[in-house]
Amino acid sequence: MKSSSTLRTLALALASTALTFSLAVCAQAQTVDFLYQFSGNQGNAVGVIQGTDGNFYGSGGTGAYAKGQIFRMTPAGEVTTIYSFCAKSGCPDGTDVTTPPALGSDGYLYGVTGSGGNSSNSGTFYKMTLDGDITTLYSFCPASGCADGQYPNGIILASDGNYYGTTELGGKHNGGTIFSISPSGTFELLYTFCTQSNCADGQNPLYPPVQGIDGNFYGTAYAGGAHNGGVIYQITGAGAYKVLYNFCSYQTSCPTGANPAPIVQDSKGNFFGTTVLGGNSNHGTVFEFTSANQYKVLHTFLGYDGSQPGSGLTLAGDGSFYGVTQGGGGPKEGNIYKVSSAGVFKSIYVFRGNEGYDPFYGLFQGTNGSLYGTTAYGPSPCCYGMIYSVSDSIGPLVETVPVAGKVGQSVIILGNGLMGSSSVKFNGKAATFTVESDTEIKATVPSGATTGKVSVVTATGTLNSSPQFVVTK
Repeated sequence: MKSSSTLRTLALALASTALTFSLAVCAQAQTVDFLYQFSGNQGNAVGVIQGTDGNFYGSGGTGAYAKGQIFRMTPAGEVTTIYSFCAKSGCPDGTDVTTPPALGSDGYLYGVTGSGGNSSNSGTFYKMTLDGDITTLYSFCPASGCADGQYPNGIILASDGNYYGTTELGGKHNGGTIFSISPSGTFELLYTFCTQSNCADGQNPLYPPVQGIDGNFYGTAYAGGAHNGGVIYQITGAGAYKVLYNFCSYQTSCPTGANPAPIVQDSKGNFFGTTVLGGNSNHGTVFEFTSANQYKVLHTFLGYDGSQPGSGLTLAGDGSFYGVTQGGGGPKEGNIYKVSSAGVFKSIYVFRGNEGYDPFYGLFQGTNGSLYGTTAYGPSPCCYGMIYSVSDSIGPLVETVPVAGKVGQSVIILGNGLMGSSSVKFNGKAATFTVESDTEIKATVPSGATTGKVSVVTATGTLNSSPQFVVTK
């Protein structure tokens, strides 16, 4: 069975009764509200996403069988476990849920578990209703050799309706894999890492890729590459793979950063991300990798402003990037920061331990404009983590599921106050739509639509999408 200390956990470690309350932070318009603390039979959370009902859904913790759970959190911070993993002997439904689920274009939750499944305990791919009814669609490593990979690291929904992800290990050379899988569980292996000598193509991808505005997929591998400091890669939907950038090793002088976290792309086609290590003080960096394949360091962490930014960046509706550091920043561990595309850096909040600390996982932006995250630990006497929100005067918005698609494709639009909406446009082109509820609209990508913002005219004003919707061919 997979060790509870995953490579992702080890990577970050190398670099270094419910409770509801709020804490306002004096940092201009920014506030951090601690919404919920987990208890002993719940464990901790590893992040949240938003469902069609306006509630938030996340994973992690222990659950009824101490093997992980999926939970629901209302906007008011009320948390309920909707499913506990390992409900049957042998845990065929999976265990060790280290990533939150993804919302499918059908309104269901889809996700992966890091362990469990078949006798190899290599993880599963599942589908779940918002009420917690689960269907296990695929179990990794069904045959000796684990050619498909072991221990999946999360998934993203792509424009073709399939899910794409990576595995930490497994594959022919045990360096991890990139895969796609359909909503019905049809698996396709796209690439096996360490195919090249000395793993020059990368090794141990710790996060799923993202789909670029050109339709290809981009991601990072934590290790391997020309200097064993990781790589940025590109892969097509057909599996054509190439390394775009090689990171240096933290064991040598490495001012540009080593061992990358996940990346995000802006509307201009540039990628932004962080490295866990490297930089001038070996505390990590924030970087930009342009559409012309140019690498730029935007910020070098120095410890007092944070350390070990291992969960990457979130591109918010105001155009800024937000992130967390697991270490540094204060008397306990970690901080929340924002950085512009020009590299203007600002620490928003320093965790002090009397409310929660060690923000291990990244941030998610809700349609109310706030960002949501989790901490690994909470205040004494309980050690369990917290769910918190960050407000930075970002107004409400809408989000599409998926974030890319063809003309004629059905798209879910998430938001708040959607009842009575009178117009939906894709970059200015009017679309046919149906208001399903106050938090959900179903729309069809109209003929002539081009890549850009989706705008919804509600009874109280116009809401725009973040990120932009990419119209594919």
